[in-house]
Order: sequence, then C-alpha cells, then structure tokens
Amino acid sequence: MATIERFEEIISWKEARGLNKVIGKLIDEGKFKQSYRLINQIEGSAGSIMDNIAEGFERGGNKEFIQFLYIAKGSCGELRSQLFRALDRNYINEKEFNDLSVHAMKISSLIQKLITYLEHSENKGIKYKQKPSKTS
Repeated sequence: MATIERFEEIISWKEARGLNKVIGKLIDEGKFKQSYRLINQIEGSAGSIMDNIAEGFERGGNKEFIQFLYIAKGSCGELRSQLFRALDRNYINEKEFNDLSVHAMKISSLIQKLITYLEHSENKGIKYKQKPSKTS
C-alpha cells in the first residue's frame, strides 16, 4: 500500500468534502428555512468529519489519528441524526435524505476501514520513525 503523504489524499476526507459541498448547497438554497440552530449543527457536524480526519492525520501518530477518526465517525452519526430532523420538518425531501444518509454511511464505513488498517499497521506514524543516527 502506498504511503499517504497529505490528508487531501485520504478517500474518506475527499468523500467528506463532497458531502460538505452538498450540505452547503442545500443551506445556501434556503432549504433549512432560517432554522439557524439546525443550520449551525448540521454544518458543524458535516465539517467536523473532514476536519477531524485532517487534524488527526497531521498529528503524525497512528494513536492520535485513530482517536480523531473515531471523532469523525461519530460526526457522521450526528449528521445522520440531524438529517432525520431536517426530513421530519420537511426541510429536505425523502430523496435528499436518502442520498445524504447513504453518503454519510459510506464515509463512516471508509473511516472504519482506515481505523482497522491503522490498528494493525506496523507503521506507527511519522513522528515515531527512527531518525538516522549521525556517525562521525
């Protein structure tokens, strides 16, 4: 498996970014009818997914990365719950709900696969790599 050098290369981050674009478009179109609290919550949880993947990766160690991936995964669940609220208030229709919910579940699955890989990886992260010793 190739080494990922930037968080922008992580598939789950790319998918989360795509989901954010869709959520942002719905908000900008006025789908949430001035429900500012729900707008803040749904935008926050959608952003939290990609932000926690990025922050965890940048920490440089698998243990911290895994911790942040679990937070991102939790944000996927939070977003899905908020989508039910939006559906129940008729802010989004059934198709929008299904599309967004399936996308969030796909991201959650990708994150879990990355967690499982990292938990079994011999590579513990860049901050734990042995630095070559200087010999004189």
